Amino acid sequence: MSKRFFAVLVLLILLGGISFAPVIHVIAVFNRKNPSQRFYSAEGCRNGFIISYTHSVNKGRVKDFYKIYKEQNIEKLLCYKTVFLSYGAGIPEPQEMPDAVFSVTDSGYEISNINRAVEKLVMAVGIIANHAIAFSTKKDSKECFFTDFFEAQTSIVLQIKRISLIEYIFHRIK
Repeated sequence: MSKRFFAVLVLLILLGGISFAPVIHVIAVFNRKNPSQRFYSAEGCRNGFIISYTHSVNKGRVKDFYKIYKEQNIEKLLCYKTVFLSYGAGIPEPQEMPDAVFSVTDSGYEISNINRAVEKLVMAVGIIANHAIAFSTKKDSKECFFTDFFEAQTSIVLQIKRISLIEYIFHRIK
């Protein structure tokens, strides 16, 4: 009986350790001043994500495409492309981004090969911008609006993290 009890105890300890060990790779989105207000996406870490918003000047929808990029063993968020409806004030000029490729598409404009890498992305939840995130880079990706999770004008952070299974279960985006 004591061998069986010991085996069950060891198994429970191992399962508990695995449940609380930081093993899941995610995009973490959290309130900068109150990090307990947060959500995670493992899919965004695997497949990339899109931040979309309404441009303040031309009022068209802009989509910035991100993926995970490793640079000198440090994982970063890499903005590699942006797509927008109309060109005008506030949109980068080709000379501002010498390696970028500017294209006209059927649905508007695209700037690719941006390759701007950051360890974390800090932004404010916009009132008029209506910021959203989609945890995939496919056209039919479901958008999650930041105002569904945070108050307007909240400063939020997006970054890559490793979290536990328990943390992921309770705070993953659905």
